[in-house]
Amino acid sequence: MKYKNKISGLLAGLGVLMLTGCYKNSTVYSDTGTEITRTVSFSNDILPFLDNSCNISGCHNSGGRAPELSTANAYTSLTNGGYINVEDPSASLLYLWMTGKKGTPMPVSGINKEYNALVLAWIKQGAINN
Repeated sequence: MKYKNKISGLLAGLGVLMLTGCYKNSTVYSDTGTEITRTVSFSNDILPFLDNSCNISGCHNSGGRAPELSTANAYTSLTNGGYINVEDPSASLLYLWMTGKKGTPMPVSGINKEYNALVLAWIKQGAINN
Protein backbone atom coordinates (compact mmCIF):
# COMPACT_ATOMS: atom_id res chain seq x y z
CA MET A 1 0.00 0.00 0.00
CA LYS A 2 2.83 2.39 0.91
CA TYR A 3 4.47 1.57 -2.40
CA LYS A 4 1.25 2.40 -4.29
CA ASN A 5 0.92 5.73 -2.42
CA LYS A 6 4.53 6.64 -3.25
CA ILE A 7 3.98 5.92 -6.93
CA SER A 8 0.74 7.92 -6.93
CA GLY A 9 2.50 10.82 -5.19
CA LEU A 10 5.38 10.66 -7.64
CA LEU A 11 3.05 10.65 -10.63
CA ALA A 12 1.05 13.55 -9.19
CA GLY A 13 4.27 15.48 -8.59
CA LEU A 14 5.44 14.84 -12.14
CA GLY A 15 2.07 15.93 -13.46
CA VAL A 16 2.29 19.22 -11.55
CA LEU A 17 5.81 19.83 -12.85
CA MET A 18 4.72 19.14 -16.40
CA LEU A 19 1.72 21.44 -16.16
CA THR A 20 3.70 24.29 -14.65
CA GLY A 21 6.26 23.88 -17.42
CA CYS A 22 3.58 24.33 -20.07
CA TYR A 23 3.20 28.06 -20.14
CA LYS A 24 4.50 30.78 -22.38
CA ASN A 25 7.56 32.27 -20.77
CA SER A 26 9.16 33.86 -23.78
CA THR A 27 8.24 35.42 -27.07
CA VAL A 28 10.24 35.43 -30.25
CA TYR A 29 10.44 38.95 -31.55
CA SER A 30 10.83 40.04 -35.09
CA ASP A 31 13.63 42.48 -35.78
CA THR A 32 12.84 45.92 -37.10
CA GLY A 33 14.47 45.44 -40.47
CA THR A 34 17.04 47.84 -41.86
CA GLU A 35 17.82 50.84 -39.69
CA ILE A 36 16.59 54.08 -41.21
CA THR A 37 19.14 56.87 -41.27
CA ARG A 38 17.21 59.50 -43.25
CA THR A 39 15.06 62.09 -41.50
CA VAL A 40 11.68 60.58 -40.64
CA SER A 41 8.69 62.89 -40.81
CA PHE A 42 5.76 62.38 -38.46
CA SER A 43 3.25 63.81 -40.94
CA ASN A 44 4.66 62.07 -44.04
CA ASP A 45 5.97 58.76 -42.67
CA ILE A 46 4.29 57.94 -39.34
CA LEU A 47 0.82 59.49 -39.55
CA PRO A 48 -0.23 57.75 -42.81
CA PHE A 49 0.21 54.22 -41.44
CA LEU A 50 -1.23 55.16 -38.03
CA ASP A 51 -4.27 56.56 -39.82
CA ASN A 52 -4.68 53.52 -42.08
CA SER A 53 -3.83 50.76 -39.59
CA CYS A 54 -4.69 52.11 -36.15
CA ASN A 55 -7.25 54.91 -36.48
CA ILE A 56 -10.07 52.54 -37.31
CA SER A 57 -13.39 51.78 -35.67
CA GLY A 58 -12.95 49.90 -32.41
CA CYS A 59 -9.24 50.56 -32.18
CA HIS A 60 -7.46 53.88 -31.67
CA ASN A 61 -10.02 56.19 -33.23
CA SER A 62 -11.86 59.01 -31.49
CA GLY A 63 -13.81 57.36 -28.69
CA GLY A 64 -11.83 54.13 -29.02
CA ARG A 65 -8.87 52.79 -27.08
CA ALA A 66 -6.08 55.04 -25.89
CA PRO A 67 -4.04 56.50 -27.41
CA GLU A 68 -6.32 58.22 -29.89
CA LEU A 69 -4.49 58.06 -33.21
CA SER A 70 -6.75 60.20 -35.33
CA THR A 71 -4.97 62.54 -37.73
CA ALA A 72 -5.77 65.56 -35.57
CA ASN A 73 -4.74 64.03 -32.22
CA ALA A 74 -2.13 61.32 -32.84
CA TYR A 75 0.99 63.35 -32.09
CA THR A 76 -0.38 64.89 -28.89
CA SER A 77 -1.81 61.56 -27.71
CA LEU A 78 1.50 59.77 -28.21
CA THR A 79 3.81 62.41 -26.78
CA ASN A 80 1.64 63.57 -23.86
CA GLY A 81 0.37 60.08 -23.04
CA GLY A 82 3.77 58.62 -22.18
CA TYR A 83 4.00 56.38 -25.24
CA ILE A 84 7.28 57.89 -26.45
CA ASN A 85 10.63 57.70 -24.65
CA VAL A 86 13.25 59.77 -26.48
CA GLU A 87 15.85 58.91 -23.80
CA ASP A 88 15.50 55.18 -24.56
CA PRO A 89 13.63 54.85 -27.89
CA SER A 90 13.48 51.05 -27.88
CA ALA A 91 11.69 51.24 -24.50
CA SER A 92 8.92 53.47 -25.89
CA LEU A 93 5.50 51.93 -25.33
CA LEU A 94 4.52 52.64 -28.94
CA TYR A 95 7.53 50.71 -30.20
CA LEU A 96 7.06 47.87 -27.69
CA TRP A 97 3.41 47.39 -28.73
CA MET A 98 4.26 47.52 -32.43
CA THR A 99 6.99 44.90 -32.12
CA GLY A 100 4.97 42.54 -29.94
CA LYS A 101 7.26 43.01 -26.95
CA LYS A 102 4.30 44.25 -24.91
CA GLY A 103 1.41 41.99 -25.76
CA THR A 104 -0.22 41.43 -29.10
CA PRO A 105 1.67 43.20 -31.89
CA MET A 106 0.06 46.33 -33.22
CA PRO A 107 -1.42 46.78 -35.69
CA VAL A 108 -3.45 43.63 -35.24
CA SER A 109 -2.71 42.68 -38.85
CA GLY A 110 0.75 41.73 -37.59
CA ILE A 111 4.27 42.98 -37.18
CA ASN A 112 5.39 45.30 -39.95
CA LYS A 113 9.18 45.71 -40.02
CA GLU A 114 8.99 48.86 -42.13
CA TYR A 115 6.58 50.60 -39.73
CA ASN A 116 8.65 49.52 -36.74
CA ALA A 117 11.86 50.82 -38.29
CA LEU A 118 10.18 54.14 -39.12
CA VAL A 119 8.82 54.56 -35.60
CA LEU A 120 12.13 53.68 -33.97
CA ALA A 121 14.04 56.09 -36.24
CA TRP A 122 11.48 58.85 -35.62
CA ILE A 123 11.78 58.44 -31.84
CA LYS A 124 15.60 58.30 -32.04
CA GLN A 125 15.45 61.57 -33.97
CA GLY A 126 13.58 63.21 -31.10
CA ALA A 127 9.93 62.39 -31.97
CA ILE A 128 9.47 65.76 -33.63
CA ASN A 129 6.09 66.88 -34.96
CA ASN A 130 7.41 67.49 -38.46
